[in-house]
Amino acid sequence: MNIIIIIIVGAVIGWIASIIMHTNARQGLLLDIVVGIVGALLAGWLLSPLLGVGTITQGNFSFPALLVSLAGSVILLLIVRLIRGGMRR
Repeated sequence: MNIIIIIIVGAVIGWIASIIMHTNARQGLLLDIVVGIVGALLAGWLLSPLLGVGTITQGNFSFPALLVSLAGSVILLLIVRLIRGGMRR
């Protein structure tokens, strides 16, 4: 049951991150899910030790955990943008 919740919450977090980074017109639901979950994993590796807050992939669905997961998703999209060569439109 936890994996279904992670997929749903990951989709919402990935969607919000794509709106923040202005990539929502180029990615669909599947990519939103991937961005949300991989971003949460990235946040768990980078931000969780610094902030002392878990992420959605660690089974923590509190508001601070959602914010940390969102930050990880935004960082992931920023890294992808930098690798792809800047702001292509």
